[in-house]
Amino acid sequence: MRHLDFLLYALVFGVVVWALFGLGEKHGDAPEPLPDHFEQDGPMLPNPSVFDEQVLVMVEEPQNGLGTAFAINRDGDWLTARHVVDGCRRVSLLVAPGRYVPVERVQLSPDSDLALLSTGRSPHSAALDLESPLHIGQAGYHIGYPGGRPGEVATRLLARSNLLSRGIRRSEEPVLAWAEVGRTRGLTGALNGLSGGPVFDAAGRVRGVVVAESPRRGRIYTAAPSSISSFLASIDLDLDPNAEARPIKLEDYGAQADHARNSLQVVKVACEVS
Repeated sequence: MRHLDFLLYALVFGVVVWALFGLGEKHGDAPEPLPDHFEQDGPMLPNPSVFDEQVLVMVEEPQNGLGTAFAINRDGDWLTARHVVDGCRRVSLLVAPGRYVPVERVQLSPDSDLALLSTGRSPHSAALDLESPLHIGQAGYHIGYPGGRPGEVATRLLARSNLLSRGIRRSEEPVLAWAEVGRTRGLTGALNGLSGGPVFDAAGRVRGVVVAESPRRGRIYTAAPSSISSFLASIDLDLDPNAEARPIKLEDYGAQADHARNSLQVVKVACEVS
């Protein structure tokens, strides 16, 4: 009887281990699970409130680094995060293996962590949706170059937050908080380099720009649509009305991310300060 009990315990233990580790391989190195009540396409995201979470980031002196940008029209205009290119003596975009093109002009937002890069040509622009309602729990797909290498993260929209920047620059801006639910296989740790990249919704439309993360909590923060709209309006920039939007699902977000990078819709940004 004891031998039978041992076999039963071993079988149960094996099932538990398989559930914890075997199933996890499908969607990569995901952080803690979302709350049980957190469902996709839940209630509409509330308006900004004084009770929104506050997120503190320290802005340090510029240094050589990498980030992400994405095309917003066919005229060579790319959107990224301000902290990716602020203070850089030279900024360039990777358009082919080992081939970077120089950025001709950099425009920084004075009110948010956003910047516009101009190169004169961008062959495949992303479709932006800065007006449709957002819903708690809706899917988000962050595509770019975390750690300087191709990678992507799947998330669900969690809440509104306020990003407080301190250090060499002091500012406060509204952002959206996204909770991780999956990553590229092999992508672990911090997501440095994903900054400036887009977050796509399930319809393949850009709903924000990555500006910060909290690795310990499994959170990614993106510029609010209102901040993006205000910045683009301030520089009188036209978007591409014929931009392509490809639907994205959790089962194929890796392949869709590869398409966005291979078509130069999403590109790597290199900053040189010296």
